Amino acid sequence: MKITDLKPTLIWQCFDEITKVPRPTHHLDKMREFLVDWANRHDIEVHTDKVGNVMMRKPASPGHENAPVVILQGHQDMVAEKRPDVEHDFLNDPIVTVVDGDWVRAEGTTLGADNGMGCAAAMAVLLDKELVHGPIECLFTVDEEQGLIGANGLEAGFVTGDILLNLDSEEMGQLVIGCAGGKVTVATLPFRKTETPRNMIFHVVKLANFKGGHSGMEIQLGRANANQQLARFLWEVDNKFGMQLAEMDGGNLANAIPRDAYAVFGVPENLDQELHKYADAFNAMLHAEFKGVENDNFMFSIDHCVEPASVIEKDTALKLISSVFACPNGVQGMSAAIPGLVETSCNLASVKMKEDKIVVTVHQRSSVDSRRDEIADRIKALFQMIGAEVMFDDAYVGWAPNPDSRVLKVAEKSFEDLFGSKPKVEALHAGLECGLFLEKMPNLDMVSFGPTLKDIHSPNEKANIKSVAEFWKLLTDILQRLA
Repeated sequence: MKITDLKPTLIWQCFDEITKVPRPTHHLDKMREFLVDWANRHDIEVHTDKVGNVMMRKPASPGHENAPVVILQGHQDMVAEKRPDVEHDFLNDPIVTVVDGDWVRAEGTTLGADNGMGCAAAMAVLLDKELVHGPIECLFTVDEEQGLIGANGLEAGFVTGDILLNLDSEEMGQLVIGCAGGKVTVATLPFRKTETPRNMIFHVVKLANFKGGHSGMEIQLGRANANQQLARFLWEVDNKFGMQLAEMDGGNLANAIPRDAYAVFGVPENLDQELHKYADAFNAMLHAEFKGVENDNFMFSIDHCVEPASVIEKDTALKLISSVFACPNGVQGMSAAIPGLVETSCNLASVKMKEDKIVVTVHQRSSVDSRRDEIADRIKALFQMIGAEVMFDDAYVGWAPNPDSRVLKVAEKSFEDLFGSKPKVEALHAGLECGLFLEKMPNLDMVSFGPTLKDIHSPNEKANIKSVAEFWKLLTDILQRLA
């Protein structure tokens, strides 16, 4: 079965078209061209702005011209993650979708339902000739996943509505009215290479196939961070045997919990056997610690490798390993205002070697801006102590909940009437663009909702088929009520 055979037909057909367009964050020329061409093919009014946002406009149904203008909003970009064994070029290749029982997934890559499904829903509304609605503006923003560039760059007057439906949530039955703000900390540590010492045996150690996932939505699940567990192993190896580090690499994106990491290092020849005994014990310990939390088949492996031509200068290597091991990671505090909500967290996202520099990236989130800044400053202090240059990037504000929102009341009543139960009204630890919209348009009334998506920001991402139909029913009913 193809996804175009699924119901509701319009939304799945639009999503199918989106999956064929390469659209990783910061590489959205093809997606913008597709959206403009798609609008022109369907005789839909379309506009773009200087940062690449696209807005499409649909007049009200006859007799509903005086209804409030409603903005349907999603983001164009997707998180580009794949399994190490999968050949996929996110800049050129389409996503290969698979209908798998009750779910739609991709072949070894992220699916891009975050937020392709939100964009597809907005496009389907534009196409639906039977739907009753007031004036509609569909806003497709750029680079939400890193930097919220589209929301930050949104110009006054590009959209005119006072009601915004953000279609970027991942749990059907949940109405979101608030989210965390965030900031990315980037530490750059210069290093020198030195001659490889004699009488050492070199190894490559790999951690792979952890679950990873969204660093906001799933940070509270206690999943393994491949970067930190690799640093933990290397720190212990140096303390037990003495070691020389040649390479270290792990993770990719600031908003994805790292699933894979590796290092190349050497130990004295006479300690090789003892190293492998310790590695076996470390492997068993990891599997015991993360049993029931991680994939059963996650991998820790260590193998001999060719001696490298050079190694990282010893003092710098130890500073790097120690700081990555000590770096705050995971949940840092729970909300006192909203039971069960993560207030503050960190994701030790990536460690990358670039010529003569090592770059460590950490993503902080918090629903309290001062706590977000405090944890970022702590990480800055940690890496400055080892001589790294530290800068902050991609800071964004949170979205303060408004439980008295009119559109929230409409959405709650719609959900109850359609499904016979009350929706969950919540704030998220993940970041949404709504806080930035509210800064630019203080009169906006907003709510966020979407279908059920699992394991977003990882190659295990999947969309629940039944929930897509329920999401479509809820969206169209809310639009009719607002008209």
